[in-house]
Amino acid sequence: MIRGMTVAGAVFGAMVLMGCLAPATHAATCGSSPAGFEAWKREFSAEAQGKGIGQTAISALMQTNYASATIAADRGQRSFQLSLDQFLAKRGATTIVAKGRQLKNSQAALFASIQQRYGVPPGPLIAIWGMETGFGSQRGNQNMLSSIATLAYDCRRPEFFTDQLYSALKLIDRGTLSGATRGSMHGEVGQTQFMPKNILAYGTGNLEVAANALNSTANFLKAHGWRAGAGYQPGEANFAAIEAWNAAGVYQKAIALMGRQIDEGGAAAAR
Repeated sequence: MIRGMTVAGAVFGAMVLMGCLAPATHAATCGSSPAGFEAWKREFSAEAQGKGIGQTAISALMQTNYASATIAADRGQRSFQLSLDQFLAKRGATTIVAKGRQLKNSQAALFASIQQRYGVPPGPLIAIWGMETGFGSQRGNQNMLSSIATLAYDCRRPEFFTDQLYSALKLIDRGTLSGATRGSMHGEVGQTQFMPKNILAYGTGNLEVAANALNSTANFLKAHGWRAGAGYQPGEANFAAIEAWNAAGVYQKAIALMGRQIDEGGAAAAR
């Protein structure tokens, strides 16, 4: 037994040495200005083709433009630095709660079916819907692929957005999205603003359709630990699922507060 382990160890060591001597995998070089974007696209496209991305998606990628507005938005997310009261006022929480209560009643059958399937009550779903797009009225008008490609090229968070870019390219190959798909500044699309990687994992149908987007959002929350009947305020069991939806603490608290007010339907509006 000891002899066998020694031989195996020697073989493994030789394999490690060969790996060290092998050429390193080259990754497309990030940048911080439009100057290198076209060269980066060519490098990235070659890598993507090597990973099985099809020609339709590659062609769409090569037609993208450097999204200066996306970079400006990525550097200027100041609303997440506000206090909770300031954030609620800036995002129009009183309007979201009032409209949300109306939607909870007018679309009761939809929300009942979602709750039965995923265990998520209407309040937090409606709060997310209202916060993200004003119930579908503000879904963004940026080219989705250009936004994500720009952020994958940008040196600030290339790893995160490279994953998103590969997911977007897969969705384009499948015909779920296209190179002309419009979205928000960071490439979010649909009624509740899904990033491509989450569309692949949790999307249920065309996310420009409210019912599909709400089902997909509930699917996301359930996959991140949502338990039917448990609370979703800070410190309660389901708050972690809201944290998974958005990393900003003030956003998370706003969704929990507005969701409770929509679910309870009481007299207090968001303060």
